[in-house]
Amino acid sequence: MNIILFGPPGAGKGTQAKKLVAERGWVQLSTGDMLRAAKEAGTELGRRVAAIMDRGDLVSDEIVIELIEERLPDAERAGGAIFDGFPRTVAQAEALDALLKGRGAEIDRVVRLVVDQDELVRRMAKRAEEEGRADDTVEAFKVRLKNYNDQTAALIPYYKAQGKLADVDGMGTVDEVAASIASALDAD
Repeated sequence: MNIILFGPPGAGKGTQAKKLVAERGWVQLSTGDMLRAAKEAGTELGRRVAAIMDRGDLVSDEIVIELIEERLPDAERAGGAIFDGFPRTVAQAEALDALLKGRGAEIDRVVRLVVDQDELVRRMAKRAEEEGRADDTVEAFKVRLKNYNDQTAALIPYYKAQGKLADVDGMGTVDEVAASIASALDAD
């Protein structure tokens, strides 16, 4: 099963993806984690994206799709992928659909975590303090949230039209949200 965890920055996508990995054995494909790892490793890709990420801007579709394509065989062997932070634009969603179709697969479910904005700011501040992430400054977070609202939100009608979108209240405890996600995934 291939799923997308969808929602604004700080909604809990990474936390819930890790729970799904532990419970279902699927592979988490977090473009944010992959990009941060490349940046920290000082790879050629990392150098290209460092300034973009530090501003809170989105990395190009070509780079992100390249990262995903490299990891798909791992997900296929594990029986599923959890796309976390990808796709972010309709163009990326279309590229992902084409990529998966070429491999005889598709996105099975898109789970949108719905969280209010004040809670997002609180979570971002806590994560910045705990993890010391340079991309979690208030200024960068505001840019990321604006990018999400301007670009990523267009994915809602895209996946709704395909009948794949399931909204989950992301305001509960980690376990409550996980139970709601499990219900959304196991429906049908």
